[in-house]
Amino acid sequence: MASLSGIDESLQYPVARRDESVVDDYHGVKIVDPYRWLEDPDAEEVKDFVQKQVELTDSVLKNCDVRDKLREKITKLFDSPRYDAPFKRGNKYFYFHNTGLQPQSVLYVQDSLDAKAKVLLDPNTLSDDGTAALIKVSVSEDAKYLAYALSYSGSDWATIKLMRIEDQIVEADALSWFKFSSIAWTHDSKGFFYSRYPAPKEGKDMDAGTETDSNLYHEFYYHFLGTKQSEDILCWKDPEHPKYIFSGHVTEDGQYLVMCIEENCDPVNKVYYCDLSALPEGLEGFKKRDGLLPFVKLIDGFDAQYEVIANDDTVFTFLTNKDAPKYKIIRVDLKEPNDWFEVIPEAERDVLESATAVNLNQMIVSYLSDVKYVLQIRDLKNGSLLHQLPIEIGSVNAISARREDSVVFISFTSFLIPGIVYQCNLKTETPEMKIFRETIIPGFDRSEFHVHQVFVPSKDGSTKIPMFIVSKKNIKLDGSHPCLLYGYGGFNISVTPSFSVSRTILMRHLGAVFCIANIRGGGEYGEEWHKGGALAKKQNCFDDFISASEYLISAGYTQSRKLCIEGGSNGGLLVGACINQ
Repeated sequence: MASLSGIDESLQYPVARRDESVVDDYHGVKIVDPYRWLEDPDAEEVKDFVQKQVELTDSVLKNCDVRDKLREKITKLFDSPRYDAPFKRGNKYFYFHNTGLQPQSVLYVQDSLDAKAKVLLDPNTLSDDGTAALIKVSVSEDAKYLAYALSYSGSDWATIKLMRIEDQIVEADALSWFKFSSIAWTHDSKGFFYSRYPAPKEGKDMDAGTETDSNLYHEFYYHFLGTKQSEDILCWKDPEHPKYIFSGHVTEDGQYLVMCIEENCDPVNKVYYCDLSALPEGLEGFKKRDGLLPFVKLIDGFDAQYEVIANDDTVFTFLTNKDAPKYKIIRVDLKEPNDWFEVIPEAERDVLESATAVNLNQMIVSYLSDVKYVLQIRDLKNGSLLHQLPIEIGSVNAISARREDSVVFISFTSFLIPGIVYQCNLKTETPEMKIFRETIIPGFDRSEFHVHQVFVPSKDGSTKIPMFIVSKKNIKLDGSHPCLLYGYGGFNISVTPSFSVSRTILMRHLGAVFCIANIRGGGEYGEEWHKGGALAKKQNCFDDFISASEYLISAGYTQSRKLCIEGGSNGGLLVGACINQ
C-alpha cells in the first residue's frame, strides 16, 4: 500500500441539463438559475441524475486496488473504546461510551466515579440499522428521571421520551415535533421546558426528515410528567415572527427561566427571563388559565450574542460579543437592566470561546489563540487570572461541571491524540490535572507524525490564513505526496485540530499529507473573521482556499494532479466554487 491509484481515462459525468427559462428578478437585476430543477429531491429526473452520479463513483471505487485493505485498516483502528466527559446530577454520574464499532454511543450511569457503571440507555437496540440516535439527554435535578430526544435515520426531527432511572422503566410520555431545542428541568423535577413546531396539517407529508421546506412557528412549552402532550403549557410563541427559534434553561439556583431567541445562524440573540419563584400558583396555575408566562425582556434586539454563565440572585454574568467581535464577559443586575459592566474585556487577538462557572466563585475560560485552545482559571467576580491549565495543541470538546463542583472534567483531542478526558481538581492550591480516561488505538504511534502550522498570504496580500499540515515525519518536499486539503469557512464556525482514523490511515499507509485551511468565514478570529468571508465578501473564502492550495504546491508538499480538496455542508459550496473557478 504505497500509493494512491491513478485514474487514466477521463471520467464521463452525467449531463446536468440547463434550464435557461428560470429567471429571478432581484430589484431589477435578472438572475438566471438554470439548475433550479435539481432542488426537488423527489423529481424522477433528479433521482435519475443522482443514481448516475452514484454509478460513476462506484465505477471509480471498484478499480481502487487498495480499497479492501483500507477498509480493513480503518475498521481495525475504529475498534477502540471511546468516552465522553461524565456529568453529575444529584448523587449520580452519567457518561457516553462506545466500545469501538457501535453505530451509536451508549449512555451509562454510576453511583460514584469508583462505582460499577451500568447501561442506562443503549440506542443501538432501538433500530435494526443503527440509525436511532440520542440527540439530546437531560437528567432531572434529583437524578430520578431521564428525558431523551430520539431521532431516526439522521433526521433533525425527534421525539422526547421519559425514563425512570432507578428501574429503567420507559414512561408513556411522548413529545413529538421536537427540533432545535433544549430540555430544561425545573428543580422540583415535576417536568421540563422544551420547544417544538406545530404538527403538519392533515394531508401534509408526516414522514419528517426528507422535506426541503423551512420550519416555522416554533413554540416554547412546559411538560408535566405523566401527562399528554396536548396538556402541555404553552409558555411562549410569537406568530408575528414565524422564523424565531426558542430555547430555554433554568438557572442553577432554580429561580429563573432564561429563554434565548434566535432567527438564523448569525451570532445574535434576544434574552427574556421569568422569575419562577414569583408565579403565585407556580406553573400549575397555568393549567387552569390561558396566557403565556410573564417574561421580562432583558435583551429585545438582535444586536449581539448573549450566553448566561452564572447568576447570584438578580446579578447575571454573560459571555457576549456586544461591541466585542472576539467576545468578552459582562455583568448586569436585573434590578438595573441598563447598567452593564465588564468582568473580562475583549482580548486583542484571541477569541473567548466559552466560560463555565465552577468551584463556587471561579470560572474556566477557553480561548482560541491562532486556532489553538488555551484554558485559564479566573475569578468569577472580578475576572482576574488565577491559573493557566497545561494542555497540548488541540481542541477542548467539552468542559463538564456545575458551579458547585470543585472537580471538572475536560474532553480533549488533537490531530495526534484520539481522545483524553482530563480530571481537574480545583480544591488544591494549584489545580491538579490528571488523565481520567483515554482512547488508546492499538498500533497507532503518534511519534511517527508531525504537525506544523503555517500562515499563508491570501490573494489580497494583507491577510494571513492559518493552515495546519499533518504528515509523517521527515517527508521530502519534492511534490510527490498525495494531499488532502479540508476547508469550511462559514457561519462563524471554527475548524480546530481533531483526530481522524481515516485521515491517519491515508498518511501512514499512502504517504498522504492532510491539511486544514482556516479560511475567512469561520470563527477562528472572531466575528470580523466571519464577516470577512460572508455575503458580498464570500469570494474571500474561495481566494483563501486557493491560496492555501498554491502554497502546498509551491512548498513542495504536493502537485496539482495529486491535490484533493474536501468540504462538507458549507464546505461543499467552497469545494464546488473552487473547482469551477
